[in-house]
Amino acid sequence: MSSTYLTKEISDRLKHRAAVASISLAVLLSGLKLFATIASGSLAVFSSMIDSVSDVLGSAITFVAIKYSTRPATDHHRYGYGKAEAVSALIQAFFVAGSGLFVLYDAFMRFFHPRVLDETPLAIVIMIFSLVATLILIAYQKHVAKLTQSQAINADSAHYVVDILTNASIILSLTIVKFFEIYWFDTLTALVIAIYLLFNAYQLVVEAFDVLLDRELSDDIRKNIGDIISRHDFVKGFHDVRTHSLGNEYMIEIHLELDGRLSLFEAHQLSDQVEAAIIKAYPNAQVIIHQDPSGVAEERLDERLKR
Repeated sequence: MSSTYLTKEISDRLKHRAAVASISLAVLLSGLKLFATIASGSLAVFSSMIDSVSDVLGSAITFVAIKYSTRPATDHHRYGYGKAEAVSALIQAFFVAGSGLFVLYDAFMRFFHPRVLDETPLAIVIMIFSLVATLILIAYQKHVAKLTQSQAINADSAHYVVDILTNASIILSLTIVKFFEIYWFDTLTALVIAIYLLFNAYQLVVEAFDVLLDRELSDDIRKNIGDIISRHDFVKGFHDVRTHSLGNEYMIEIHLELDGRLSLFEAHQLSDQVEAAIIKAYPNAQVIIHQDPSGVAEERLDERLKR
């Protein structure tokens, strides 16, 4: 099943539920990891706690962005508010990057000032619980993101994918500290987590800017749009196809080449058939078609881009 079979109401409802689930888990895990950090003194657990706190803020931003992005279009925002999700992803990226830099600083400091850890069994139990709970949330978020194509939910899920790796590495680190007393391994784990957080933040920034700067949709989608257009025998050709994401919708513009002898009414009817076929494949798309008489010489965007 894909997002093309969902109504906007169902899509919005799923996104809201996923956002609420994310906030609830982030708050719970932040509290548990804070307790584990105080009890054990582990920098690795502390780094995970900082990440969970950033998840609380990020998930709250996601929730607000989803509420905002699902508002209907207005006179002043006729494309709607879908790009609020990309803004949300960008803000989350800064939270992730800030968390990474904070942990990175602490990791370097602890290399010079090592610390003996206490209560590692308790910390291990809490981290195992965090791992299992996060796996369940990610599975739900991925399901919702696949159905709704929500960039905000996908960005929020990226935080928790990182958490799976960090939780697993922290459990390993605490186990090594407990049984082998290699205390610097805890600091090394925190350092690796910090670097990964910074890389994850970079990826979120790139994806958010792709939407905010109107990057073309994927080659697969553009090819499929071309195939849909070409299935209509009355189409003599098409050019200057432009596409981009509005966050929760696709924007598709096409110059359609038709028989120049057609009346305006006939050309309009034929264009409506093409538009309907595209919307059937991408129900949340906005499609704008400009009719051109076939064979007319004119400057085209496709040609300008090749220069």
